[in-house]
Amino acid sequence: MTEKINIYEITKNINEYANFIIGEVNDHVVRAAVIDGDFHWHKHDNCDELFIVVEGELFIDFEDKTISLKPGDVFTVKANIMHRTRSTRKTVNLCFEKAENEINGN
Repeated sequence: MTEKINIYEITKNINEYANFIIGEVNDHVVRAAVIDGDFHWHKHDNCDELFIVVEGELFIDFEDKTISLKPGDVFTVKANIMHRTRSTRKTVNLCFEKAENEINGN
């Protein structure tokens, strides 16, 4: 049995970096992340990541470009692609990824 979760309620008092699982679907998880600043450069060797922005603006930097995501935007980072996420203010996003995956990078 699962419980109803409200993204706005569970993140409203978080102002520092946080990343936690809020749901599981088969062999994948849904993570809620709160970010205000930079996350390190990394890649997932065998796992795509799908981001959905709920609040704020999420930047995803790649070696050759930057993608800007605003509330309602969805973007997938393919496996084995070096990237980092960052924001200039409090940003909340959901991330869908395999439950078992390794983060490689700086």
